[in-house]
Amino acid sequence: MRKIHLMNEARRDATIAIETVKGAPTPSMGVPGKELKFRRYLAATEEGLHEALEAAHGKSLAQKLVDADPEIDLEHVGRSIGETSTVFLSGKGDVLHASPQLVDVIFGTDGKERERNPPKDIPANCNEELPVRWTGRKLDKSDAISKFAFRRTLQIRHVDGLTFDFLHAMAKELDEEGKVVMLGGGSKGKEPLIFQDNGKPYRGFLEGRVSGPKFKLLLHLSDMELKVPEA
Repeated sequence: MRKIHLMNEARRDATIAIETVKGAPTPSMGVPGKELKFRRYLAATEEGLHEALEAAHGKSLAQKLVDADPEIDLEHVGRSIGETSTVFLSGKGDVLHASPQLVDVIFGTDGKERERNPPKDIPANCNEELPVRWTGRKLDKSDAISKFAFRRTLQIRHVDGLTFDFLHAMAKELDEEGKVVMLGGGSKGKEPLIFQDNGKPYRGFLEGRVSGPKFKLLLHLSDMELKVPEA
């Protein structure tokens, strides 16, 4: 179980545990009582793709498809596929024999590209050393749901009696207010949360639920703020 360092509004901190919240199991496919096995089969060869067919037959491609089946390679199509390897292709479809150079592309709210930068090594800021802090910014649960798209949810758990009281007090405060509080990482608690080196940055929203002596603290993670485009 992974651990992080959490600091509350009163600047008291503790090392606690987090784990991913698993969703309810989905209905299984197949016949009841029988195991379902998936298989992959070859659907087309490179010569049977639209671009290759169009280059080979030109304007007569439509008629060729009616008169025959040039897109089907009877020797290969339908064969079972076993293990595969990832192959990187260039924009022209050529195989790249070396890993491509990664570039960070930033888009604006209008969907247009704003800038390109070489990637930077970004260290994680959610660990047992740097505390994740309350920012003081609280939102009604309904506002948070309508303004942010949540990707993941982590459950925060206590590791002993002291951390139980520490987390229970947080959950009780948030539950009574009906709000979520935004968490921040980094030395000043103002950065987005990054759980692994060069990982995706998230905005974290802490939700508390209390039922008598029981409590549940959920950390909802969002990488997208929902905004109405400017007219």
